[in-house]
Amino acid sequence: MLNETVSGQKRLVLVIAILSAFVSFLDTSVVNVALPAMVAELGGGLAVQQWIVNAYLITLGSLILLAGSLSDVFGRVTILRIGLIGFGITSAFIALAPTGELVIAGRALQGVAAALLVPSSLALVMANFRGAAQAKAIGQWTAWTSAALVAGPLLGGLFVDYASWRWVFAVNLIPIAVTLWLLPRLAGNNDRAADRPIDYLGAVLCVVGLAAIVFALIEQADLGWGDPLVVVPLVVGVLAFAAFLWWQGRAAAPMLPLGLFRARNFSFGNIATALVYGALALGSLVIVVFLQEFAGFSATAAALAFIPVSIANVALSTWFGTLSGRYGPRLFMTIGPILAGLGFLLMAGLGTEVNYFVDLLPGVVLFALGLSITIAPLTSAILGSVSAAQAGIGSAVNNAVARVAGLIAVALLGVIAGGQLDPESFPRVVLVIAVLLVAGGVVSFIGIRNPAKTTADSADAAAQPDPAAT
Repeated sequence: MLNETVSGQKRLVLVIAILSAFVSFLDTSVVNVALPAMVAELGGGLAVQQWIVNAYLITLGSLILLAGSLSDVFGRVTILRIGLIGFGITSAFIALAPTGELVIAGRALQGVAAALLVPSSLALVMANFRGAAQAKAIGQWTAWTSAALVAGPLLGGLFVDYASWRWVFAVNLIPIAVTLWLLPRLAGNNDRAADRPIDYLGAVLCVVGLAAIVFALIEQADLGWGDPLVVVPLVVGVLAFAAFLWWQGRAAAPMLPLGLFRARNFSFGNIATALVYGALALGSLVIVVFLQEFAGFSATAAALAFIPVSIANVALSTWFGTLSGRYGPRLFMTIGPILAGLGFLLMAGLGTEVNYFVDLLPGVVLFALGLSITIAPLTSAILGSVSAAQAGIGSAVNNAVARVAGLIAVALLGVIAGGQLDPESFPRVVLVIAVLLVAGGVVSFIGIRNPAKTTADSADAAAQPDPAAT
């Protein structure tokens, strides 16, 4: 009976962790397919589309490190609950917003709430699973959260075509309500370190640095690099971010403990994360927008174009996570991004006439396979390189790297595309995405090392119940 209770608690941990992170990852991608409809109703061009995406990513990416500290001080479950409630309120606000400016403001506030969800959810997994069972659990967490990045456009497409883009945000209330209902059933997962100080100065410097740099990158497409409204924010942003890094080396309880990067797999794994997730954020935006605006696809059809990626992630990520726990992550982290990059290269020739099965599907399938091979081993390699006590901050750092990489990649879209995404600039953007992915594989091959197997690890893995068992 005790073992059944323990196993039931572990399953509950996994379900709550997946649901908590799912809504955050979903809103990273679900908005992409709704952008044309949102701009058509609210007004604005490419810059407004970029800000609707990046307002969320700025606050998410810059505050996720602070959220890791808050989780340590106030407890993982407490921070998850606050994040879920905040995400629900801001989702409803965006769904009702009458102007583009209010949508952008709501997205920024929504990113604050999202920052509270991701590191705490993954820290729950790290605290409750060990050895091979941990790698498998991470694979399951990764499967569903990664699927959200690609399944989001399908959900958004259905709402845009058959209801309203506003339902893209209102639908968040359903998984949030379910997760809040489950949270009180979670026992013994709200450990606190109340005496730990919070790095508020680091949070301010990080937000100012990222926000100012991204503002400059987006606005330069309209104003030019010489305009004071571009130059001043760019300089302020660079100086603020440099000050942030300087302060992290001196703060008593830094948001970003620089000592973590002394671990080889943590350091190289985060470089690979930046390359892969930057490509993923840019690719998921560019493809669905291009298919709608230039190839004549409906919002739903554009989203369905990437459904093989969702299927592959759900079906394969747990398996590849298990294989990574058994054989080490290096091979998977090398092959996966390269295959994904080759998949995008196959999409570079898309034009205004697109035959899905001939022109798009082969590249999508290859990208889906590569992404499924990559994500769970990548997460396992990074979090496996830090101690259990550092799992929360390690998760926060890795997720911050992923979100900031996506933020910068989307902000650079105007630069890469020459100010306008069209059939002429599209191949250039896709080539950049492919290069980023292949570079992620190369970095992994050079830098990642498979951890040595120990008898203790094997015994611990054998003793752990299967998190997928029912």
